[in-house]
Amino acid sequence: MTTIYLKPHKEESLRRFHPWVFSGAIARVVLDAKHKGDAPEEGELVCVHSAANEVLGVGHWQVGSIAVRILAFGVEELPKDFWAERIRAAYQVREAIGLVRIQNNTFRLIHGEGDFLPGLIVDVYADTAVVQAHSVGIHVCRNEIAEALIAEVPQVKNVYYKSDDTLPFKAPIEGEKVGWLKRHQTISNDVKQSQTAEEYWSIENGLSFRIDWLRGQKTGFFVDQRENRALVERYAKDKDVLNMFCYTGGFSLYALRGGAKSVDSVDVSQKAIDLVNINVARNFPDATNHRAVAADAFEYLSQQKAEGKTYDLIILDPPAFAKHRDAVKNALRGYQRINAKAIEMIRTGGLLFTFSCSQAVDKEAFRLAVFSAAAQVGRKVRILHQLHQPQDHPINIYHPEGEYLKGLVLYVE
Repeated sequence: MTTIYLKPHKEESLRRFHPWVFSGAIARVVLDAKHKGDAPEEGELVCVHSAANEVLGVGHWQVGSIAVRILAFGVEELPKDFWAERIRAAYQVREAIGLVRIQNNTFRLIHGEGDFLPGLIVDVYADTAVVQAHSVGIHVCRNEIAEALIAEVPQVKNVYYKSDDTLPFKAPIEGEKVGWLKRHQTISNDVKQSQTAEEYWSIENGLSFRIDWLRGQKTGFFVDQRENRALVERYAKDKDVLNMFCYTGGFSLYALRGGAKSVDSVDVSQKAIDLVNINVARNFPDATNHRAVAADAFEYLSQQKAEGKTYDLIILDPPAFAKHRDAVKNALRGYQRINAKAIEMIRTGGLLFTFSCSQAVDKEAFRLAVFSAAAQVGRKVRILHQLHQPQDHPINIYHPEGEYLKGLVLYVE
């Protein structure tokens, strides 16, 4: 195996089990004797040593600032049952916290570094696991991962691979980035990559959702808002609710079940709005208090304000405004602007659920942007809840960068 030697004193973060080796920490690379090229291949397994030749661990090599993602510490090679053991342990956690039950077959099974598998995301929807690779190493191992998922997760019969938007775009990728890795006979042969998996539904806390893992955002659904959706249900009774950036209507369905007087769902994507209507019809076939609108968020809020429209409860769950640190300033301006528009439209005594999923924006900066928005429009606000990602999106204590979802529930006077 190719060996990576670190510069003196650059091993301290690995001693604290942080799984990333940065390129600037590397002193030299000694290629395996059988290696064909003059540098490690992207995605190959390498062994990391300290300057004093101490074995620190094994991980995937990657071109870029993060050069190695450690999979196992203190060993020179991965055990034969590595993927099965890690997936088994992750599933046991989900069982222990009560996510695997009749009324819930939707959950995140593998959350990258949070489950000690850097670069790997797996979401489970009923009998289908959707896999995303965020590193070439995971892409190389995708078939081994699929085998382990079928073997270790009782409900999983199918494994779909969806990494076209997550793999490093400059990396030399061999093999398909999208497609079935495992497919049980219950999956119709008519369901091709270009089609929507229309007949497949999953259940979250007793509500049914059509999951388009073929063409939807992320793996098809935003599993990370499950607990926060349940909180909206708690507060929704007899309220006029606005769900901005609604995607397929997760918050909307919970609000309807919670007894909302009315629910408006807004998203810029007409495909998302079509799915919202399908999901509402499936769960609340007689509902007359739901309206779905395809519109730009800022334009919609401006128009509604001009018409004098107000709400008791507004949910703002926008896509990431900052995907890297260079975009943070613009992102904070965006958060301030959208929150100011929403706060203006909340009735006295109303609630604002506002979120940021931008990992580059920390909690304090996000809170300051929201409070600046409240000050801008002259409203008094109080924090009722500080929200974050749920239990199936665990944060590795040695990898605090894994905390990305931030949310506030505000009482607006």
